[in-house]
Amino acid sequence: MNMPNYGWQAAPTQADYAAFDEGLRRHMLRVYNYIGLGLVLTGIVSFVVGTTPALYVPIFSTPLKWVAIFAPLAFVMIFSFRIQSMTAAGAQAMYWAFCAVMGVSLASIFLVFTGTSIARTFFIAASMFGAMSLYGYTTKRDLSKFGSFLIMGLIGVVIASVVNIFLGSSALQFAVSVIGILVFIGLTAWDTQRIKTEYAEHAGAEANQKLAVMGAFSLYLNFVNIFQLLLHFTGERE
Repeated sequence: MNMPNYGWQAAPTQADYAAFDEGLRRHMLRVYNYIGLGLVLTGIVSFVVGTTPALYVPIFSTPLKWVAIFAPLAFVMIFSFRIQSMTAAGAQAMYWAFCAVMGVSLASIFLVFTGTSIARTFFIAASMFGAMSLYGYTTKRDLSKFGSFLIMGLIGVVIASVVNIFLGSSALQFAVSVIGILVFIGLTAWDTQRIKTEYAEHAGAEANQKLAVMGAFSLYLNFVNIFQLLLHFTGERE
């Protein structure tokens, strides 16, 4: 990645490049810390709700289940359209709230799949996610040209998933799972490279904190979706 000249009077020196690389490393570490902590929060909420009858019965045995299912999607819409007007603190609060709500939504997996298969799928998803994010971070290939194709695939997967909630088609679910995994794997590499590019465009700006939250939000979504879709193949039902 070429480092832009941020108003320097002279061409950037080796020390400038070193400082930029160090700043980028800290930025990416901040992004991955947000993702890790977000997944911990989601896991705790999901486990507590999914293993506590006093919590999961009134949620998943009543129309409240639809709130649990669609609440994360509502957060995604709000986050996408309001992020530019949010402060860094507001973006962080929204991110943590989203992770907690996602935990409630995912709690149902503890009612369907065995704990062993959930753990196994999590580590498979983590390995796939880590490998593709590392590729996106290190590759010299420009992945931006795949962005529009991946976004179109994402929209198709979301629409098909919502439709299948009501149809309950196993064939459609299989197709959505396969295509969805491929789309979110591609998005993981693409988003990682995009996060690097955005940092290069805003390096040294106060927006970096919010950029880290935005980047973590995108990658967190990719990971959670890879995990959920993989469960349809590797999950063992109770």
